[in-house]
Amino acid sequence: MAKLCRRQALNLAGSVFVLSLAALLVSISAVHGVSTKRTAQPAQANKPNIIFILSDDLGYGDLGCYGQDRIKTPNLDRMASEGIRFTDFYAGSSTCAPSRCSLMTGLHQGHAFIRGNAPAVPLRPQDITVAEVLKQSGYRTAVIGKWGLGDAGTTGSPSRKGFDYSFGYLDHQHAHNHFPDFLWRNEERVDVTPGTYSHDLFTEEAISFITRERDNPFFLYLAYAIPHGPHVVPDDAPYSDEPWPQDRKNYAAMITRMDRDIGRILDLLKQLEIDDNTIVFFTSDNGPPGPKFFRSAGPLKGKKRTLKEGGIRVPMIARWPGRIPVGQVSSQLGASWDFPATAAEIAGASFTGALDGTSLLPVLLGGEREAAPLYWELKLGKKNGRLFQAMRMGRWKAIRKGIDRRIKLYDLDTDEGENFDLAAQHPDVVELFREMMRESHTESDIWPSR
Repeated sequence: MAKLCRRQALNLAGSVFVLSLAALLVSISAVHGVSTKRTAQPAQANKPNIIFILSDDLGYGDLGCYGQDRIKTPNLDRMASEGIRFTDFYAGSSTCAPSRCSLMTGLHQGHAFIRGNAPAVPLRPQDITVAEVLKQSGYRTAVIGKWGLGDAGTTGSPSRKGFDYSFGYLDHQHAHNHFPDFLWRNEERVDVTPGTYSHDLFTEEAISFITRERDNPFFLYLAYAIPHGPHVVPDDAPYSDEPWPQDRKNYAAMITRMDRDIGRILDLLKQLEIDDNTIVFFTSDNGPPGPKFFRSAGPLKGKKRTLKEGGIRVPMIARWPGRIPVGQVSSQLGASWDFPATAAEIAGASFTGALDGTSLLPVLLGGEREAAPLYWELKLGKKNGRLFQAMRMGRWKAIRKGIDRRIKLYDLDTDEGENFDLAAQHPDVVELFREMMRESHTESDIWPSR
C-alpha cells in the first residue's frame, strides 16, 4: 500500500474534519483486511468464558432498551443496564449466511468467502474461524442453534471449523422449520420428538454445555433461530389478549420467549459462580423483514436484504460483571466482524488469519478505540446481478446501487433516516468513499442466486 503524503480534509456539516496521516492509514488498512499479528495479554488470570448469543432477524427497535414499548424484554434490558449497549453497531450483512460468515471469520463482505444465501457453499479449509483460534488457546467450544456455513461432511461443518460440540440446524433453509423432525448433533442426524420447538431445545443444550464445562474456559456460540419467520410459537403469551394480528402476537411472543431464556442463562452463570469470569454478547444477524407493526427498525429506514440502516444496524449488548462498567451507552462504531479480534484479545490468543475487524475490548472496558470505516456489499439477482455497496465512516454513510452507479451520501448525525442525499454538497467526501469502495471490493465466483 502506498504511503499517504498529505492530510485529507473533509467538510462535515459546515465544519472541517481532518483525517490525520496515521488515522487514515490505519482506517484504510483495516478496510483492506491488513492485520498485525500479535498476542494480546489475557484480560484476567483465568481465561474468561465467552458466550455469544445471536438472534435471527431481530430489528434495531425490537428491544425495550432500544425504544420498544410493546414487546417485553426485561432480561435483555437488564443485561444492557448491567453492561454496555451500542447505538451504532452493525451486522456483517443484511442476509443470513454472509452475516454469519463475517461474524465467524472477521472479514467484511468485500473479502469474506460466503457472500449470499444461495447457492449454499461451505467455508473452506483456509477460512479461519474464531472457534478455531479459541480452541487452540485451550477453550472448549460449542455452536448451538443455526450454523448455516457448511453441512455435515463438508469443509465448513462445525467440527472442521473449531467446534468441539455442535447441535442444531446446519442448513439455514432447514432452520425455517421451528418444529423440525430432526436436527444435527456433531454431524449426526438425530430425531426430534414431534411438536418440539427447536428454540427450547437450544436453550436446554446451552444450559447443559455451560454446566458441563463450568470448570474449563469455554466459548459458546448460541445462534437462536428466532424471531425469523414463519412466526410460530407454542404459546403466544403474554400477548394472547392483545388486539393484534395473530402473526404479530406470535412475533412478539418469540422475542419474549428468547428474552426469558437468556435470563435463565444469566441466572445460571450466577448459580455456578462463574458470572464474573464470563462475558456475554447479544446481537442480531441482520435487520427485520417487516412489516412495520412494532417499528422493528426503530427510527431507521430499510429492512432485511437492503443496505439501508434498518437492514444492517442491529442491537448489541455486552455484559461482564466487574469488568464492563455498568450502564454504558456507546456510540462508537462497531460491526460483527470485530468479534473474532475481540474474542482473541479477551482470551490472550493470536488470530492467525487476516482480519478486517479490530478488537472492541478497549470500548467494552470503558475506553475508546480508533474507528475504521465499515464496508458492506450485497449482490442481488443471478451471477451478473447488481452489486450494492455501502460504507460508513464517522458520521457519513455512503450507498451505491451498482458498482458503476453514483454514490448517495447521508449525514447520520442529522439524518438517521437517510432521507437527504448530500453528495452534491460534499464531492470530496464522495470521492474518498469511491476510492475506499473500490479498494474494499474483491471479485468472487460465489454469488447468490437471489
